[in-house]
Amino acid sequence: MYYQLTEEQKRFKESVRRLADERVEPRAKEIDQKGEFPWDIFELFKKQGYFGLCIPEVYGGQSSEHIYVCMAIEEVARVCVSSSLIIQVQALGTFPIMIGGSEDQKRKYGPLLARGEKIINFGLTEPEAGSDASMMRTKAELKNDKYMLNGTKHFMSNGPNVNTMVVFVLTDPPKGTRGISAFIVEKEVSKFRVGKVESKMGIRGAPTSEILFQDCSVPKENLLGEEGKGFRIAMAALDAGRPTIAAQSVGLAQGAMEKSIRYAKERIQFGKPISEFQGIQWMFADMACEIEAARALTYQTCNLVDQNDPQKTYLSACCKLFASDVAMRVTTNALQIAGGYGYMTDFPFERMMRDAKITQIYEGTNQIQKIVIARELLR
Repeated sequence: MYYQLTEEQKRFKESVRRLADERVEPRAKEIDQKGEFPWDIFELFKKQGYFGLCIPEVYGGQSSEHIYVCMAIEEVARVCVSSSLIIQVQALGTFPIMIGGSEDQKRKYGPLLARGEKIINFGLTEPEAGSDASMMRTKAELKNDKYMLNGTKHFMSNGPNVNTMVVFVLTDPPKGTRGISAFIVEKEVSKFRVGKVESKMGIRGAPTSEILFQDCSVPKENLLGEEGKGFRIAMAALDAGRPTIAAQSVGLAQGAMEKSIRYAKERIQFGKPISEFQGIQWMFADMACEIEAARALTYQTCNLVDQNDPQKTYLSACCKLFASDVAMRVTTNALQIAGGYGYMTDFPFERMMRDAKITQIYEGTNQIQKIVIARELLR
């Protein structure tokens, strides 16, 4: 890893790597095969304070630099993508509160989220509103001092486990995206229900479900910002969230390359390790170049997010697009190097390839990233 980090950042990254190697990797295969949320890993991350990495110290967290949460996700994803999503989903749900919340909301929820007492996610997608948020149908109507929410959110990461959500809903439907508002919705107050739990190709240890709202009562003070500002908050949160997916992709690709190199050194064909064949060596060279480029782009994007630089939207889309494509190529080639064994579940390559595919889809598909990048270029 050649991107210039401070000594403190290096120590943190190395500490997460050690923890991931010792505590998370031994569980990775079982997590995938059983398809169950790893509560033991959740408690481990909670104890380490990883949920506070996206929250400033003044609000109960432990970091003011975006690169820390990205490095934590990267190092965990190197051994288990499902486990990395525990940190990533918590961060994505927290970003809207830190971006659009009032001082009172930040001080109330920041410490609870940092300590893992509130398990949160980000509710934007609906059955008819995936890439096109303007097709949103979930609504909120103000009655006295409470909003009544009705509708369905779809593909909700960690949906069966959350007790808190940031939900984006229509409060003024004729205005389209300008009529979208954001709310902090707590299960103990609003009584939302879990709908269908999805059966997925990858990230099987990170449950995904529908969330159903039927006359869910949300206190007026749980409105984030002002009515009609929800879409803007969501897009700003995704500017911060896309580098976390890029970091996840980088970690996954790094892990696949490392495992592939170890395999190639041990696998004997034609009388010598396959790592000595030029064709295999060139595949490793391509992997390494792309991983280093993706990591540098991701870390640079973290700096722009911290600085609230106007280019952050552009570079967030760039890093997510590039890094996720790298993860797909690297995991596919790592499986190819292992040949028939790579296709077997005894080895980690097929799991890593399955996990890689989602990085090209969530947090905005890569086709949407290209639209964002082109739009920013043509402004």
